[in-house]
Amino acid sequence: MTVITLDLQSRNGKSLAKLDVDNEDTVGQLKKKFHAKNQKYYPARQRLTLPAKEGQKSGEVLKDSSKLSEYGLSNGSLVLFKDLGTQIDYSTVFFFEYFGPLVIYPMFFLLPQVFYPGQKALPLADRPLVQKIAVAYWMFHYAKRIFETYFVHTFGHDTMPIRNLFKNCSYYYGFAAYVAYFVNHPAYTPPNETLTLVCFALAMVCQFSNFRCHYILSNLRKPGEKAYKIPTGFLFNYITCANYTAEIWGWILFTIGTHTAAAALFTAAGAFQMADWAKGKHRRLQKLFDGKDGRQKYPKRWVMFPPFL
Repeated sequence: MTVITLDLQSRNGKSLAKLDVDNEDTVGQLKKKFHAKNQKYYPARQRLTLPAKEGQKSGEVLKDSSKLSEYGLSNGSLVLFKDLGTQIDYSTVFFFEYFGPLVIYPMFFLLPQVFYPGQKALPLADRPLVQKIAVAYWMFHYAKRIFETYFVHTFGHDTMPIRNLFKNCSYYYGFAAYVAYFVNHPAYTPPNETLTLVCFALAMVCQFSNFRCHYILSNLRKPGEKAYKIPTGFLFNYITCANYTAEIWGWILFTIGTHTAAAALFTAAGAFQMADWAKGKHRRLQKLFDGKDGRQKYPKRWVMFPPFL
């Protein structure tokens, strides 16, 4: 056991604290000691890094589970601190961003007198079949997401900045109202019923495929494991982000089944974001599993959307 003193500084060079720690302590323990000195900065709010080396833009981020000795920290070493801002649980963010669309969309279906003043709406029983199926599909999708948040997903991080709650909710709530307004409009012209039934039947296949992909990902690591692993089984044998593949195809079929430009824009926005995430994950897995020094070689796979990506 070796006791060392670490100099915790902000990025502008201001000294925040000098902490006496054991060099075999973990980074998580270091964060707790700083929190004991400054109650504002609880561990989830802290990001600790090493000073940037020559030629680097930023230093290495210190992982909570790693020991201080693994980073070569010694008596008097400098550790840089960044305040990540007020944090909120991932599951809380996901609940609110999914609960909104779950409630907003059916409001347009059930309360046309509120959202379409001056328009004569048909009784619920006489509405076009596509409007009834679309609202059921939409609600099933977001109810599934909430279920997965609490019973399926495992999160690599416990929290995220609270600002993400407002950003994410704005996206989901806005698009829910936008799509619902046009699909449930009294002047809406429904497409062929056979086309609608075929599209939504296939879309449900995508929903259950997406669920299976999420289940595979949730069981990828054993309890306590943090290291990256290569997903295998089902669509993951061919596609890196198969869960995104099923998600996007579900919304493409929703768009075709409803024949609305609003749904097409929602689908395109989601696909663009997922494509960016998928390319980043694909590159990361290729880099980690490069086949060198005994490491596994990442197999050749589509990124997200064969045959285009």
